[in-house]
Amino acid sequence: MQLDRPTFRFLLEAVAASLSASLAVLTIVWPGWIEALTGLDPDHGNGSAEWLVVLVLALVSVGATVAARGQWRQRHAAAAAGGA
Repeated sequence: MQLDRPTFRFLLEAVAASLSASLAVLTIVWPGWIEALTGLDPDHGNGSAEWLVVLVLALVSVGATVAARGQWRQRHAAAAAGGA
């Protein structure tokens, strides 16, 4: 098995993990970016929507990281078994 190129699924999961973690940090640092971008204010300024967004993005980031790690380990385990 060739290991010099990651699989598309691994790349997709890694990008999803990175993007969601970055957006979670952005939301913590600048909670008003969602309102500034969309013009919507669903929580009328109390900040609860932003914390919900942070929670969801953090969960997505953790899930995508775990999935990408599983892909990485599975691929390397298969290569080690095939190369032995």
